[in-house]
Amino acid sequence: MQNHIILYVMNIFEKISDDLRLAMLAKDKERLEALNTLKWALLGAKEIALTNKEEFNDEIALRIISKLVKRMRDSAELYKQGNRNDLSESEMAQVKIMQEYLPKKVDDTELTAIISAIIKKTGVSSITELSKVFELAAKELAGKAEEWLIEEKIKSLLMYS
Repeated sequence: MQNHIILYVMNIFEKISDDLRLAMLAKDKERLEALNTLKWALLGAKEIALTNKEEFNDEIALRIISKLVKRMRDSAELYKQGNRNDLSESEMAQVKIMQEYLPKKVDDTELTAIISAIIKKTGVSSITELSKVFELAAKELAGKAEEWLIEEKIKSLLMYS
């Protein structure tokens, strides 16, 4: 009789759900709050995708997590400006936890190389076709670079090509 090994890789949503359960058991309030926020954001997006008969995958989840992290960073900065360091620190603690689910950010050299390859592959040579490159780059760099940074890099590469 043959032994079969079945490899199962959790998607991001499942990983967050599992980690949420562990945080509950550990009574880790800060982690529990951050993971609950993530799970609700992803559940909302998943429901919208299902309603529209679209697929909900890790790429979409990474985009949502990235946007949530950015929004919470902005909130933390506003709290800091309003001398509410307690709230700012709480937001940043949650951001740190949420970032665990994002891939490692690419540096400027890697970003340039990836986007240059996409530009070459698509044959785009004009900034008027930025959206073609952006669509592919955003998909490939989901969670690895901010969308505004991707767009700026595309613009700079197309303007000087």
